[in-house]
Amino acid sequence: MKKLKLFINGQFVESKTDTYNDAYNPSTGEVIAKVPCCTKEEVEQAIASAKAAFPGWSATPAAKRVQILYKLRDLLDQHMEELTHLVAFENGKAWEEAQGDVLKAKEGTEQAIAAPSLLMGESLADASSGFDTVLYREPVGVFAGIVPFNFPAMIPMGWMTPICIACGNTIVIKAATFTPQSCLRIAELYKEAGLPNGVINVVTCSRNEAEIFLAHPDIKGVSFVGSTAVGLHVYQNAAKNGKRVQALCEAKNHALVLEDAPISRTAAGIINASFGCAGERCMALPVIAVQESIADKLVAAIVEKAKQIKVGPAYDKTTVLGPVVNEGHKNFVENWIQKGIDEGAKAVLDGRGVKVPGFEKGFYIGPTILDHVKPGMTVGDNEVFGPVLCVKRVKDFKEGLALMNANPFANGSVIFTQNGYYARQFARYTDGGMVGINVGIPVPIGMFPFTGHKRSFFGDLHCLGKDGYRFYTETKAVTSRWFDEEELKKEKVSTWDGTI
Repeated sequence: MKKLKLFINGQFVESKTDTYNDAYNPSTGEVIAKVPCCTKEEVEQAIASAKAAFPGWSATPAAKRVQILYKLRDLLDQHMEELTHLVAFENGKAWEEAQGDVLKAKEGTEQAIAAPSLLMGESLADASSGFDTVLYREPVGVFAGIVPFNFPAMIPMGWMTPICIACGNTIVIKAATFTPQSCLRIAELYKEAGLPNGVINVVTCSRNEAEIFLAHPDIKGVSFVGSTAVGLHVYQNAAKNGKRVQALCEAKNHALVLEDAPISRTAAGIINASFGCAGERCMALPVIAVQESIADKLVAAIVEKAKQIKVGPAYDKTTVLGPVVNEGHKNFVENWIQKGIDEGAKAVLDGRGVKVPGFEKGFYIGPTILDHVKPGMTVGDNEVFGPVLCVKRVKDFKEGLALMNANPFANGSVIFTQNGYYARQFARYTDGGMVGINVGIPVPIGMFPFTGHKRSFFGDLHCLGKDGYRFYTETKAVTSRWFDEEELKKEKVSTWDGTI
């Protein structure tokens, strides 16, 4: 069993805390690490380290900064097997999904390598007569990243860190207590790639210590991924203290399935989107609104395919559905299943009580399908964050779209149809920020922003894409003029100094 350390100023540091939390191998139920709940002083030490590193790092030309990201990308390739195993081992994702987590961290790194081009500003000669204006993008300072458990490589080391540091900032990551090891290992690889000490710091702590990020004068911005209640708290309190904030929060993504959708292929897409990563992703597909004329046939096809899913340990490469992250979350999801049944939904497939031979103490939940979920049932409106699919039946396109848009969350929304008109109308009028047309998980490639809406996001600029570069930089407009002989003779300057 490991006793984990903090990563501060380029070094692994043993915490002085007396409080350690257990991290589990979800596949076996065994404790695999003791995770420090670091002290407030250690959080401040990490912030101080990032602040001290900022002047030198921000003064490093962007072209030289990204050379380290090139090396980091190569190191991610070299350590792909190790990192994939680490994600599977601490999070419970099936092998292919765990590898995807690492590949998404690599994708974010590759997008950040484009920083020298994307940081280029704008200019206009003779913006006013004789006046030239140039707009620069400059780094801001120290950022904090507050990370959830479900994507321990992608979110801190794909969404947050690469663009942040490519822009010349420094960062302190609060890694998830349940799954910190992938983040810590990649921080170590950054050091191997040549990143100066203090540019990246990783701590593990409770919400009490993390509150420091929201008020500390040296933190200029906060990037958060997690629950809506906490995200709203982060947004309100950090913004109140003058910090820029992006808070990516909960979801209850819906898919509208029209009667012309091909049953078998649509069912396969729904299976992948609903049960992939054990449903522990904010872009999962936990609800389908199905046109009544095909509902029975589609549900039967989904049930048949779901029964064939192999549930097992994450690092068995034949496993399709791994465990959820820990026992507490397993109980949480199973309670939601029971609540749905109590509310009147029909469990056409109940994944509770699944036992994997040889791994009986693992945190397994099989695919679960609740049919006839009606408006007002909380299981169909709130985020369950597990392998649970709710089926809502609707009369037509109009009713389905209205039902979906009534939800307070709007990360993503999907339509399965072969009808181009309805697909276009759906893309135009759905509230979802990321829209899939016959695509169950409509997360765009990292060159586009991750655009959640409504109570799925708080802030002004999303992560990734051009929004990410705007979030991690501030603009500076420089206006200049040079005097000719006539101008030198002037003894009086107008109120607007010639800019009108």
